Amino acid sequence: MRLDGFGVFVRDLGSMIRFYRDVLGFEIKESGEEGNVYLVKDGTLFLLYGRKDFEAMTGRRYEYARGINGHFEIALYVDAFEEVDAEFQKAVEKGAVPVLEPTTEPWGQRTCYIADPEGNLIEIGSWNKPYEKKDP
Repeated sequence: MRLDGFGVFVRDLGSMIRFYRDVLGFEIKESGEEGNVYLVKDGTLFLLYGRKDFEAMTGRRYEYARGINGHFEIALYVDAFEEVDAEFQKAVEKGAVPVLEPTTEPWGQRTCYIADPEGNLIEIGSWNKPYEKKDP
């Protein structure tokens, strides 16, 4: 098996599509009429599933976090510390909820956190050098 992407089950598909597309720059790869949408960011597939549609498909009800939640984070990388600050400011101006202002951590990473419209955490961080893909 190999990782193909990851998905988030959402209450308001329209607002989440607008956020990831317009605020964070994800590209719409395929927009289904079935209550889901496929987005792509840097070659990674990101799926948004309508909660009600998924529940109807599986015949089950699920519990969902409310408000800003800490179940997972989506991590985005930029090459320079200044970009962390600029991207944070830009995202907040476009409607992201600020969670942690840009800060340089004791381990040397500059990082900040925002939340999407349904409270999922998004980290924007940098080690002040170009991104290096690490093979496991």
